[in-house]
Amino acid sequence: MEIKAPHVRLEPWSETDLGLLRAANAPEMMTHLGGPETEEQLVKRHRRYVDLSADRTGKGRMFRVVLLPGGEAVGTIGFWEKTWQGQEVYETGWGILTAFQGQGIAAAAAAAVAEMARAEKKHRYLHAFPSVGNPPSNRLCRRAGFSLQGECDVEFPPGNVMRCNNWRLDLEPGFDSGLESGPEPAEAE
Repeated sequence: MEIKAPHVRLEPWSETDLGLLRAANAPEMMTHLGGPETEEQLVKRHRRYVDLSADRTGKGRMFRVVLLPGGEAVGTIGFWEKTWQGQEVYETGWGILTAFQGQGIAAAAAAAVAEMARAEKKHRYLHAFPSVGNPPSNRLCRRAGFSLQGECDVEFPPGNVMRCNNWRLDLEPGFDSGLESGPEPAEAE
């Protein structure tokens, strides 16, 4: 049986994407991120996404994930600069609308965003910090070729400390083979 990966296109985040951000703010999608945001928080985050996507200095980019061939916006993904353990790196995060989860869309988008971060030639590593209690996002990291570095505490949103897995992808060709250096994350589905 052949499994076909979905085709996605990443389009820069724009002023018209606030509705997509609202859709991604659903309680079931925000369970591992401290719960849904207020309208004020969403508008601020939307503004940050628009500004980041307009920036051309390599600070990062935010995208809407578009499913092809239909062109439907099905989620968000991006990468941005972060200081991690004294080193400048990129961090990535994503959210695929519930109706489209489990179809490989996030993995296709993660591969595309990793290539975009790699093309910046600015930072060696791309990190992802999914909650240890979020098996689907941890599986996505493994599937996308990230290496598990171990557990850590991450503050997100501000004031909320989460226990996360630290996944790292080496953006320089020939490194990080995707083999984990730590244990398999717990699967609690």
